Amino acid sequence: MAGFRTFLKSGHAPTLFAAFLYFDFCFAVWVLNGAMAPFISEAFHLTAAQKGFMISVPILAGALMRFPLGILAQYIGRKNAALVEMGLIVLALAYGYFFISAYNHVLAMGVLLGIAGASFGVALSLGSGWFPPQYKGLAMGIAGAGNSGTVLAVLFAPPLATAYGWQTVYGLAAFFMLIPMVVMIVFAKEPPDIEHQSFRQHIACLFEKDGWAFSLIYVVTFGGFIGLASFLPTYFYDQFGVTKVQAGQLTMLSALMGSAVRVVGGYISDRVGGINTLSGVLVVVAITLVLCGMAGASLTLTTLLFMVCFAALGAGNGALFQLVPLRWPLTTAVAGSMIGEVGALGGGFIPNAMGLSKQYTDTYLWGFVAFAILAVVMLAMLRVMQIRWTRTWAEKGGRARSA
Repeated sequence: MAGFRTFLKSGHAPTLFAAFLYFDFCFAVWVLNGAMAPFISEAFHLTAAQKGFMISVPILAGALMRFPLGILAQYIGRKNAALVEMGLIVLALAYGYFFISAYNHVLAMGVLLGIAGASFGVALSLGSGWFPPQYKGLAMGIAGAGNSGTVLAVLFAPPLATAYGWQTVYGLAAFFMLIPMVVMIVFAKEPPDIEHQSFRQHIACLFEKDGWAFSLIYVVTFGGFIGLASFLPTYFYDQFGVTKVQAGQLTMLSALMGSAVRVVGGYISDRVGGINTLSGVLVVVAITLVLCGMAGASLTLTTLLFMVCFAALGAGNGALFQLVPLRWPLTTAVAGSMIGEVGALGGGFIPNAMGLSKQYTDTYLWGFVAFAILAVVMLAMLRVMQIRWTRTWAEKGGRARSA
């Protein structure tokens, strides 16, 4: 406990809290279509492939919007960029409440929900910007635990949709987005870790092997988290015949594990190194994904396996972003946004792979297997790349170098 108080005193705790809340509410909005997918699919009589594509659209749109928001944050400040984004989210949710009447409108709404998915790099950089290098992993883990917004979406959206209609949920979400906006205005302070650089310097990480290596690993850890979290309500509803509300509750158990363990992942990585943590994570993810696909006859076993898988994915997200500020200490927001952009694109892979697997083979197994193979490939790449990383910018295992 004393160590945690020391951590809080080393930075600006109110800004960290504001960043967490901002990311939490944005994440909840980002996955709304996934949380309400059983309702939307029933309303428009969607095929398995259409379900997967509909769920993937917000993920892909959010991935593509992350880097531009990271660039904007470098010029107007992370706090201001966050406020601009939240204002746009409120307008997007108003569109969903008033204008959706066809499947194409749902896809357009998915693109608008992607605005919320752009928050990642800004939230983590804002939250960790006041903290010294030895605590950035924990600070980013706490800010990044805002992906617990998935829990809010899958827990509250289905019963609200049942009671008031699924489009009404968009209107309610618009109202509640005012909470993080007010907190951001009142409590957050722009961090001091800013250096004026040219646009070319800002995007330098795009032209480095390390940037792409981090992005591809993030395809598994974060792409796996957001893709599975968005698809699980549909999976539980279709595979096991549970109610729409129960499907959301079962998804909540897994998403909660991933969100909570993200903080632990950052904390452990500060001590044993992000490289070591990621290596263990990728092994666990590959194994549990295959087992999830093979356990399709048992709801209890499947739920437990998903909880273990999400815990590993959450720890992996925390571990990877313990490494990012070590590698790019002065452009963490842009580097984080770029990595998040490519990584989140991986989240679009899972719903589509699952939908296609179900539609053409009548089983979800091959969707799980495909992503497990990707996790093994990323593990092999990590073990090769870490040789150079520990010789240049990180200590053995991926810990921060002493000042």
